[in-house]
Amino acid sequence: MNTHRTRRRASGFNQIELLVVIGVVVLLAALLLPALAAAKRKSSRLGCVSSLKQVGIAFRLWEGDNGDKYPMQVVLTNSETMKLVTNGNAYLLWQTMSNELSTPKILHCPNDKQRTNAMSFSQGFSDANISYFFSLDAVETYPQMILDGDDNLAVDGVRVKPGILNLWPNSTVTWTKERHRGAGNIGMADGSAQQVTSRGLKSAIDNVTLDVPTNAVTPRWVIP
Repeated sequence: MNTHRTRRRASGFNQIELLVVIGVVVLLAALLLPALAAAKRKSSRLGCVSSLKQVGIAFRLWEGDNGDKYPMQVVLTNSETMKLVTNGNAYLLWQTMSNELSTPKILHCPNDKQRTNAMSFSQGFSDANISYFFSLDAVETYPQMILDGDDNLAVDGVRVKPGILNLWPNSTVTWTKERHRGAGNIGMADGSAQQVTSRGLKSAIDNVTLDVPTNAVTPRWVIP
């Protein structure tokens, strides 16, 4: 009889221990999953900044081989190309830098669920593979000008559409929340890149006038 009681007690203890272990696992999962999700978002943001830095390097390389001019000042002197690019074919400009960019994958933000990676710059490459706008007016001689950045933008609360975005002085430009939770990434004409809030984006736009004689010029960004 004693043997049976001992076995029943052992079995009861094992069940309790199992419940305790399950409880601990559930608790750890509840604590760790948000941290893992936050780490994933941070990694994605850093990856996006890294991509824009690579794009900035590509612009500088292209410039060095083309008379110290960015492709916007060379390719877009052709009025037909300008018309195509500004009417929803922004990918044409990126194609001109395909050798310097090496892969179209760096033009897609991992958090952009509306676009997909492209395998090459030729077959099937389009605006559907691009997450970043570029500026028609950025030049290397004015390093604080915004060159490119995430295209999840809203102006005066309205989501921007493909084509030219004219940044009028009184416009309020902000990031939408679906990509980097209200923040975004921009690349500068000097090849650097950074993540900024909507307030930081406004400051970056406003600060251009401190170094660049564009007070009377409306910056133009091409949205893919």
